[in-house]
Amino acid sequence: MATYMYVSVSAEDRLAIFEVEPETGRLEHRGDHAVFGGPYPLAVDPDRRFLYAGTVDAREVSTYRIDPATGGLSRLGSVPLAQQPCFLSTDRTGRYLLSAYYHSGMVGVHPIHEDGVAAGPPIEWLFTGMGAHSALTDRSNRFLYAPSIAGAFGPNLLFQFLFDESTGRLSPNTPPTLSPDGGAGPRHFCFHPELDVVYFSNEQGCSVTTYGLDTSSGVLTPLQTVPTLPDGYEGDNSCSQIQITPSGRSLYAPNRGHDSVAVFSIDADTGLLTRRQIVPTQPTPRALSLDPDGRHLYVAGESSGRIASYRVDQESGTLEPLDLYDVGRMPMWVLIARAA
Repeated sequence: MATYMYVSVSAEDRLAIFEVEPETGRLEHRGDHAVFGGPYPLAVDPDRRFLYAGTVDAREVSTYRIDPATGGLSRLGSVPLAQQPCFLSTDRTGRYLLSAYYHSGMVGVHPIHEDGVAAGPPIEWLFTGMGAHSALTDRSNRFLYAPSIAGAFGPNLLFQFLFDESTGRLSPNTPPTLSPDGGAGPRHFCFHPELDVVYFSNEQGCSVTTYGLDTSSGVLTPLQTVPTLPDGYEGDNSCSQIQITPSGRSLYAPNRGHDSVAVFSIDADTGLLTRRQIVPTQPTPRALSLDPDGRHLYVAGESSGRIASYRVDQESGTLEPLDLYDVGRMPMWVLIARAA
């Protein structure tokens, strides 16, 4: 099965489509799909048949069918949004589209019809505070988490919800929020594939925090925070996205300002992190993605308009630089999916 990469080239109103060569990590440009209104967040359903693209200027989410033979996209429909989306995901069943809205501080849940099309009105449209940045359900699909960053644009809170997969409804967990120490500013997060552990990138804290997940209550407990920056660095910086390998052995978090990727190894028993490497990358690395096998990492430089590729050492998780690709102005999201 072929593997395709989709890149939101926001300033050029298009999605760039690449095929990923699994052995070498090379990218082959397969075409572009016009998306009016500033494409930004992307998501794919669990069966990898449909792609969802949010636009910040047009304020809508469009649904596309993925051609497994070419990676090409066919638009099936769209749903208008009241605000600008900054994050999309689906729940574990693929029946609901989850979304976050930075400027309005909202989290939304939209239904996805049996034909794969995201629709409206939203089932949930909740205020969580300025700086809302992501929303995901856990492996059990019973709990949803929605962080909001710190500083002038956020309350430094991590919202904990109960998620009803039969209705798409959210209700506050107990406690409903956590406030990370030191104004960390939780932004994006990922779940360990096997352990009951969750990792949050902290935008203002320039760090990654490991949380233990109580699978009966859904409550998170902080276990460890590790910096993403080298000792002594005093320049401006903020963290962006976060990715974990499918094996659960390594984790990656980019630094915007230091323009690097922090590489962490993960203890197989505890899930705790050890920083192994800090690798230079493209200016303003907002978006990154691993291939489905965790063999290659791709980092998009928002300021450079390029994607840098790296080979992932399967034992240590460390990165070896490979190639650079010109992709266009303001690449804001990178999504990689194996064809259905």
